[in-house]
Amino acid sequence: MTFHLGKELYGIDIMDVEGIVTIEEIRSIPSAPDYVEGIFNLRGEIIPVISLHKRFRIAPAALSEEDQLLSGFVIINIDDRHLAIVIDKVSRVVTIEADDVHKPPEIISGIGSEYIQGVVSQDGGYLILLDVFRLFDSEELRQLERIQR
Repeated sequence: MTFHLGKELYGIDIMDVEGIVTIEEIRSIPSAPDYVEGIFNLRGEIIPVISLHKRFRIAPAALSEEDQLLSGFVIINIDDRHLAIVIDKVSRVVTIEADDVHKPPEIISGIGSEYIQGVVSQDGGYLILLDVFRLFDSEELRQLERIQR
């Protein structure tokens, strides 16, 4: 599944996606890590909302009114924990062959390279593949679990 964050196109394995929802009311959490926007209630489940913009130190995209309709949260499942990641705009589901995935170029290898599974060249640009299981270490996952309670 692909989505836009800032000026870049990112992708995550569709098998790790539980759903996509429009932006809901978020309640902030005092003393939460800076990348945690807060929590929201999805069908009775309290879900932490994560800003990959803050995590990756990238500015949100300036969206047209039409594109704002495609923004929201992607609900991901990490070790049986649901987390919502804020996206600027959902794109589409694509099929990627393993042979098409390359190591990230040096230009992306700095901030956040530990989260990148690989890069796929496409249409004059590239798709950055994220590994959702490397987005958070075990201590961060414990913190997020405490926030959910």
